[in-house]
Order: sequence, then C-alpha cells, then structure tokens
Amino acid sequence: MGRWQPAGLTEGYLRKSSHNYALARAQRKTPSLPEGLLWRELRGKPGGVKFRCQHPVGRYVLDFYCAAVKCAFEIDGIAHDMSDRPAQDDARDTWLANQGITVVRIPASEVLAGPTDVAEAILRMCRGIRDGEV
Repeated sequence: MGRWQPAGLTEGYLRKSSHNYALARAQRKTPSLPEGLLWRELRGKPGGVKFRCQHPVGRYVLDFYCAAVKCAFEIDGIAHDMSDRPAQDDARDTWLANQGITVVRIPASEVLAGPTDVAEAILRMCRGIRDGEV
C-alpha cells in the first residue's frame, strides 16, 4: 500500500515547516510597498476569486497564490536581477512547476505604476484558467 499524500501534490512535496509559517506570518505583517498595494486590491475574493498572501508551499513562501487555479504571482523587485538570485528563482519555479503550480513573475515597478491594473490582469488570468479559456 502506498504512502498517503496530499491531493494534487507530487512525490517531491515537502511538508510546510513551522519556520515557513512563521516567515509567512512575518511577511504578511510587514509587506513590501508593491505587495501591500496589490494585496489591497486582491483581498476579499474580488470577482469571486480567492487569493492567499504570503502562502507557504514546501520550503518556499509565495507572494500571492490562487489555489483554485494553482497559480502563484511573485512580485519581483530589482534584487531579483542581481547576483545568484535569477538562478535561485529558476530553481524555485522549476520545483513549483513540478508541484503543478504555475508561477507568474510581475515586476514591482508595474505594481507601483498601477496596482489596480495589475490586479485586474491577474483576475482575468485566473478566471480564464478557471473557465478553461487559457
């Protein structure tokens, strides 16, 4: 008989650690400016789509996550272009893809320029995936 496994997750699933829960909680309390602006637009199930903010998955914490369509939205500041960060982001995205989670990276500058526009684009994408249009 096989080992029990949470529905929809592959064999590489890592349990959420108490460290990640604490990290996610701390990040929710002190979001970056772009994350705070976008969360103001996405909280409360806009258009019937539920989002989670700073959601732990495996050893990672996702900026925004829509479980209904298994899609993560990461807000990337300038630090994501420096040093070894692109390689870390690629490894993270690959691991999440293996869990069935699509990752969409959004530049922080776009969120700062128009958080409502970014939120509307995210909602359109989630509704399209949910309704089978994408």
